[in-house]
Amino acid sequence: MFDYDLPSLLTGPELESLAAAGLAAWDETESDRQLIPTDLDEWIPGPHLSAVLSSIDSSRLNGHGAVIVMRAWAHQVSHDQAGYYRSIREVATAVPTDENGPPLRSEQWFEYTNLELRAALTLTRRAADSELGFAYDLVERLPAVWDALNSGDIDLRKAREIARGTDHLDDHTARIVVDRVLVSASGLTTGQLRARIRRLCIGTNPEDAQQRVENAVEDRRMVIEPTVDGTADFHAYGAPIDRAAAIGRKINGLARSLKRAGEGRTMDQLRMDVFLDLLDGNHSGSVQRPRGMVDIHVDLKTLTELSETPGELAGYGPVIAHIARQVAKTQTDSQWRTTVTDQHGNIGPTTSQKRQIHARYPTCVFLGCRMPAAQCDIDHRTPWSEGGETSVENNKPLCRYDHVGRHKAGWTYLRLPEGQHQWTGPPDIYANPGKTVR
Repeated sequence: MFDYDLPSLLTGPELESLAAAGLAAWDETESDRQLIPTDLDEWIPGPHLSAVLSSIDSSRLNGHGAVIVMRAWAHQVSHDQAGYYRSIREVATAVPTDENGPPLRSEQWFEYTNLELRAALTLTRRAADSELGFAYDLVERLPAVWDALNSGDIDLRKAREIARGTDHLDDHTARIVVDRVLVSASGLTTGQLRARIRRLCIGTNPEDAQQRVENAVEDRRMVIEPTVDGTADFHAYGAPIDRAAAIGRKINGLARSLKRAGEGRTMDQLRMDVFLDLLDGNHSGSVQRPRGMVDIHVDLKTLTELSETPGELAGYGPVIAHIARQVAKTQTDSQWRTTVTDQHGNIGPTTSQKRQIHARYPTCVFLGCRMPAAQCDIDHRTPWSEGGETSVENNKPLCRYDHVGRHKAGWTYLRLPEGQHQWTGPPDIYANPGKTVR
């Protein structure tokens, strides 16, 4: 195994030689398969890892090795992107001199950086401003995010989500939220990360969150734009999230009813057609009104106005306490289902096994999937054909895609004591069987 503390001035040939020598220790000359370090995806990214990765012949890797190398490349790419954005920040403070001039720094030069970026990287003015703003966020406003990107713990997509999700906070509060979210960010998808940030922001400053919702609703609008294809797109902005969720449920339910009745149109086509019919009043009413549920979770203290802890709207994520209380107060059996929990998240009595499963697991339990449980299949973790019982402990919600895929591809999962699930892929293909969610 290589040491991670390499001399900082290694040349390209020296790195290549080092990489070749290192890989030779794992390479089987008598086999078509190239062996690699089994922990390559855990190496610290930098010139050392880059040199080794560049020396690997990917065509000689089996499926297990290919996944390890892919993950190692992902960490290395994140490290390189962190360096790229730090270099933009340096350009922003480096006073222009000729190529032999001394290094001079001045914050006054910042306002002219746009010109430098546009000329050096062939960017539009808007793109240059965007890159510069993001570089400032990473290096100056949220240095912990830059550190996580540089170490390969998060990728650029997650770094952007964190910066975007905290841009309405003052620097001090944003850093508090960032410190909390980075603890688990590496194991979250961008969708999960976005929801986690929203919940933390609401919990950190409930009054600001309430005001932002009110401001967005005040600015609500609907825009219809023609497309280059001769159609039109509808854009609705600032809709109250509880009404939007109820409308979405109604449209989805009507579309599914039409599909079950033998419609040949796709679900996307049916949703759009139902949407248009409802707007112009042409819906015949021949399709029975759907009675599917929209789930919202809210703790008892929030419900009794003793706390401003955000609720959780299945499929949408955190909502401010005021909306959670309003939904619980106005719910009807045909639209909403409220699950009340105590401060530890324990679920109260339910009326059926299915509802208890949905209450425990609001979304599909596969890695990163956020499909609402009410729209999922109920999967037997231990198959019924193998003696698995139909019970709350053995049954979990899986969306149709993940349900079919898990059985066809041979994935298995185990519920951990903390309530998360450990998923294991086929051992001859997947390299990371220990990843957990929720």
